[in-house]
Amino acid sequence: MGDVRETEDAYHRCVHLGPGVRIGSYELESCLGTGAFGVVWLAQRIAGSSEVSGGERVAIKVLHPQAATSHEVVERFRREAWALSQLKSPHVARMYEFFVGPSVGLVLVMEYIEGELLSEVLRRTTFPVEHAINLGIGILRGVAEMQAVGIIHRDIKPGNVILRPNPDGWHAVIFDFNLSRIRRNSDDTPSVTATHAAIGSIGYMAPEQLIDARRVTESADVYSVGTLLFRAVTGELPFSSNDGAPVNFQDKLHREAPPLSTGRTDAIALAFETIVARSLRRKPAQRYPKAQAMLDELSALAVEARGVLET
Repeated sequence: MGDVRETEDAYHRCVHLGPGVRIGSYELESCLGTGAFGVVWLAQRIAGSSEVSGGERVAIKVLHPQAATSHEVVERFRREAWALSQLKSPHVARMYEFFVGPSVGLVLVMEYIEGELLSEVLRRTTFPVEHAINLGIGILRGVAEMQAVGIIHRDIKPGNVILRPNPDGWHAVIFDFNLSRIRRNSDDTPSVTATHAAIGSIGYMAPEQLIDARRVTESADVYSVGTLLFRAVTGELPFSSNDGAPVNFQDKLHREAPPLSTGRTDAIALAFETIVARSLRRKPAQRYPKAQAMLDELSALAVEARGVLET
């Protein structure tokens, strides 16, 4: 999803797929991106359905042939589809269909989101505090809606957020639920994570997720959002150094995150620093317990910030 990137490597890893190939009622146009387990294509609906209009563009995700032989990978793919099916939010990529294609196996059809990856934006620039507040509100709305139906994303990071243009500028949309953990009626579905495995992106993962991703709670996603906002404002991750060295694993496990410094001393900036600091506490019990709690404080701050700008 996002910008189309038609690299030779992507086409090589897409195996037998290519522009013009049909999967079910969809015709592939171009490769949007490829990862270790699957590939996402831009496609067009050939005929209309209850979910997708004829001619509408969608994003289609399929597994690489070798990945499709792994029970764990297939189960994660099914869980990603289930997670997306539970959500009807402007801040989460919408799922249209999940079916088995005769030649490609499991197929996930999603909303195609036109916009730019947040990771690409942050390579170029940092955000002023007020823009970071709005960014956080959009992401937290999506995360709070996930958590309300029992989903812990476990991989909130700039590369999984697209900024979709709208009349007011943009709003954040979260995608890629491949690593999500699902809690139904307060009980987990059977784990597909290896014992004591750390899954996710180390720079954005909560300390407890480094030890055992199976047992993380909603506050782990809160930590990831806080890390993302820290990066958006400063250009750096909390546990990385200015020379570009990787995040220090042991520091994250045993030390509190350094305080966020916005370079400002006004009340709005100081309150934002305080909210981010709480989201980044090393112990889960000292953070916001769920995304909604952090969202409430950040939303109140946004109202205050607008009031200041209007005076």
